[in-house]
Amino acid sequence: MSSYRDLDIYKISFSLFLKTHPFSLKLPKFELYELGSQLRRSSNSVNTNIVEGYGRRIYKSDFIKFLVYAEASNLETSSHLEKILVLYPYLSIDC
Repeated sequence: MSSYRDLDIYKISFSLFLKTHPFSLKLPKFELYELGSQLRRSSNSVNTNIVEGYGRRIYKSDFIKFLVYAEASNLETSSHLEKILVLYPYLSIDC
């Protein structure tokens, strides 16, 4: 493995970000900077924590710590998506 880009989890998290970002922009205007912003930031954080953890992989405990952060951000992203699907069922995300 020569790069974090070789990690399957990186590829999945990057795909998540690329799907959730434009989806969040479909929210009503008053939600763009509330729930939409939280969704964009949490999905970005999943990916970013994987990259940062990979950068610290020489220290196994740091790598694991950042993967745990990524998992927590993924749970946060899932929660935001659940809220959006309940509040705005007319929106659809292509997954």
